[in-house]
Amino acid sequence: MFPYRDENPTVRRPVVTMLIVAITSAVWVLVQGAGFEPQLTGSICELGAIPARLFGQPMEPIMTPRGPVLPCQPGEGTAWYTAITSIFLHGGWFHLIGNMWFLWVFGDNVEDAMGRGRFVAFYLLCGVLAAMAQLVIDTDSPIPLVGASGAISGIMGAYLVLYPKVRVHTIIFLGFFITRVALPAYFMLVYWAFIQLLGSIPSISGAPGGGVAFLAHLGGFIAGAVLIKLFAKPELLAAHQRYLSRAAMRAWRS
Repeated sequence: MFPYRDENPTVRRPVVTMLIVAITSAVWVLVQGAGFEPQLTGSICELGAIPARLFGQPMEPIMTPRGPVLPCQPGEGTAWYTAITSIFLHGGWFHLIGNMWFLWVFGDNVEDAMGRGRFVAFYLLCGVLAAMAQLVIDTDSPIPLVGASGAISGIMGAYLVLYPKVRVHTIIFLGFFITRVALPAYFMLVYWAFIQLLGSIPSISGAPGGGVAFLAHLGGFIAGAVLIKLFAKPELLAAHQRYLSRAAMRAWRS
C-alpha cells in the first residue's frame, strides 16, 4: 500500500516541508556521497545514532556467518547529537526517496495546522523520540540507526488525528496485480501502524532485527498522534478545515 496523493489542499505554501526535503537530499549528495563509498559508511558511522555510543556502552562486535564484525569503530563520548543528525541520513536511494515521498504527501497538511516554526520542532522531536524507542531496546548495539522514517511516522500519526476522513489515493500491490484506490486516511494509516506493530514484535521479544527499525516507526507514530494536540494551532487548523470544506464543495458541484 503506497500513498501517492491526498484530497487535502493547503492554505499556505508548505515551505518547511519543501526545505526538509531539500536539506535531506543535499545531505545525501554532499555528505553521504549519493551512496558511494567511503562517504556513505563514513557518514553513517560518524553521524548515525549508534545505541552503544549514545548510552556510553562498549561497542562489541556482532556475530555473523563470517565471524565477528564491528560495523563502526568506537568513538569518544556519547555523541548525543547523533539522535538529531541521524534523522537526515539514509542508507540508500530507495530509503531516501520513499521517506521524502511520504513526507511530501502528509507533511504539508500537518505544517498547515501548526505553522512553520512549530513544525520544525515537531519534526525533530518526533524523530528523536522515534529513535529512542528503537535504541532503548538494545542499548549496547553497535549498529547505526539512520533515516527520517521516525520523524515522518510522527507526521503520519498527527495526520491521523487531524484529518482521519480525508481520502488518500493509494497504489495497492497484490502480487502481479496493481490497482489504485482512494481510502480514508484512518484506514490507510491504521493499517500502516499495524504492520509496524507486527514488524516490531521480534525486537520486543529480543530476536535479531531485519534491518528495518519498526519500533522507531511505531514510536514516532504514537509520539506524533499524542503531541499534535500540543503543537497544532486552533486558528490555523480552523482555517485549514474551512479551506478544505470549500474545496470539497467546489469539487462536488463540478
